[in-house]
Amino acid sequence: MESHSIANQKTAHAYNSAADLFDHPANTFWSRFGNNTIERLGLRKGDKVLDVCSGTGASALPAARMVGSDGRVVAVDLAEKLLARAAEKAQADGLENLEFRVDDMLALGYPDGYFDAVVCVFGIFFVPDMVAAVRELWRQVRPGGRLAITTWGPDLFEPANTSLWQAIRQQRPELYKDFNPWDRISTPEGLLKMLAEAGLTEVHIFAENATHTLSEPEDWWTLAMGSGYRGTLDQLNGEQLQKVKQTNLDQLVSQSVTDISANVIYAVVDKPVV
Repeated sequence: MESHSIANQKTAHAYNSAADLFDHPANTFWSRFGNNTIERLGLRKGDKVLDVCSGTGASALPAARMVGSDGRVVAVDLAEKLLARAAEKAQADGLENLEFRVDDMLALGYPDGYFDAVVCVFGIFFVPDMVAAVRELWRQVRPGGRLAITTWGPDLFEPANTSLWQAIRQQRPELYKDFNPWDRISTPEGLLKMLAEAGLTEVHIFAENATHTLSEPEDWWTLAMGSGYRGTLDQLNGEQLQKVKQTNLDQLVSQSVTDISANVIYAVVDKPVV
């Protein structure tokens, strides 16, 4: 298993590189599913919320609106460029109840039960030991509070995903991945099993079958360059990158792809009142 610190470095590099395209109109799925997660949490005015793997605030900003000026949201991410964009958006919205921390979500140091809710959208799978990560997040939820974990369902971004990896394999076989980190928990059963290993059994789970629309094939490339794929794509030289892009987009055109799958699994866990 890859070490936690190496995984952190890779994740931070990929998402700092992707920051320039992260909030592009082609990448609306971040805010869409971040909002959906917060809607499932039932936050109240005055709540304290920890949002880890925050990106540019897709779940932290709606949480801040829900908890109001008496509440507080701590938004944490490894990628400082993403958090800087989140801070800009918060300022533009007049939200003053957010704190932004460039930090490792496993080393935050808050006391047990400090938060009313803890949220992690599309991030738990980047940690090599997900069970340990969930335990650490759960520790910080107060009795009667809630933890929300949102992850990708099966067939993420298909058929474009498979086409991209095949194009990468043609240019640089050693970079090819037949397994993505989110595959470890991409079914409700897999996610429930992982949460149970962390000691969480009273889980409300909902699988949403969703698609993400591409207004043009180029939108897919924008998505790839503005997300976790960037860590791999940055390892190609200019000529290789252009060939991968052309092969990938030509295939989408030939298949008349206008929608890609974006299935999501939401898990919300209530912490028992002792």
